[in-house]
Amino acid sequence: MTSLAAPLFGRLDGASVEWTVASHPIAYPYAVAAMEARVEAILSGEAAELVWLLEHPALYTAGVSAKPDDLIDADRFPVFRSGRGGQFTYHGPGQRVAYVMLDLRARRRDARAFVLALEARLIEALARLGLTAETRAGRVGVWVSTPKPEAKIAAIGVKLRRWVSFHGVSLNISPDLSHYEGIVPCGIRDLGVTSLETLGIATAPGVVDEILAGAFTSVFGPISRSDCAPAP
Repeated sequence: MTSLAAPLFGRLDGASVEWTVASHPIAYPYAVAAMEARVEAILSGEAAELVWLLEHPALYTAGVSAKPDDLIDADRFPVFRSGRGGQFTYHGPGQRVAYVMLDLRARRRDARAFVLALEARLIEALARLGLTAETRAGRVGVWVSTPKPEAKIAAIGVKLRRWVSFHGVSLNISPDLSHYEGIVPCGIRDLGVTSLETLGIATAPGVVDEILAGAFTSVFGPISRSDCAPAP
C-alpha cells in the first residue's frame, strides 16, 4: 500500500528532477527545440528529468485541438502551432511558464493521472499564496471564482512521447490580460482569464518560483537545482 505521505506521482527509484529557472525571456521556437532535444535525451537515458521555468515574449500558441475561428486577431502577436494538447493560449511577460519533462515510465504510465497531478501542484501552490483554486469537470486547467463568475488562472497543455512528457503549465502572475483578446482562450467564450495581480495578490516571480518548487516536490518528489538551461 502506498503511503499517504508519499508524493502523488513520485519516481519509483526516488531520483531527483533537475530544476532550472531562465534568467531572461526565451523565444518560443528555441524552447520547443530545447524540449525536443531533452525529451530524446531522457528517452535514451542520457539526461535527467527536467522542469524548466521561464517567460516568453508575447505570443499565441495553437494546440492540436485549436479551431481557426478562435484566433480573433492573427496580426496582434506571432502565432505558433504547437504539438501540445489544448487549443489557443497566450504567453507573455508577467506569466510563469513551467515546461515539465518527466519520464512516466519511472512513475506511472497514466496520462490522465499525470494531468491531475499537475493541477494538484498548481492548486497547492496557489493555496500557499492564500488563493483558493479548483478544477472544473470537463475543463483542463485551474480556475478561481470571480464576478464572471469564474476565470482561469493557470493553463495546462502537455504532450507525451513514448511516456516522456513535455510542454507543461502556465500561471498568470501579472500579465496584460487584454492580450488574451486576440484569441478565444482554450476555446471557452463565456468565461474569462485572471491573474494573481488582478485578484489583489502582489508577488514577485522569484517568490512564485519558490512556491512552485515546494508544491512540485510534494506531488512529484525531490528536485535538484541547476543553473544550466537546456539547449536544442
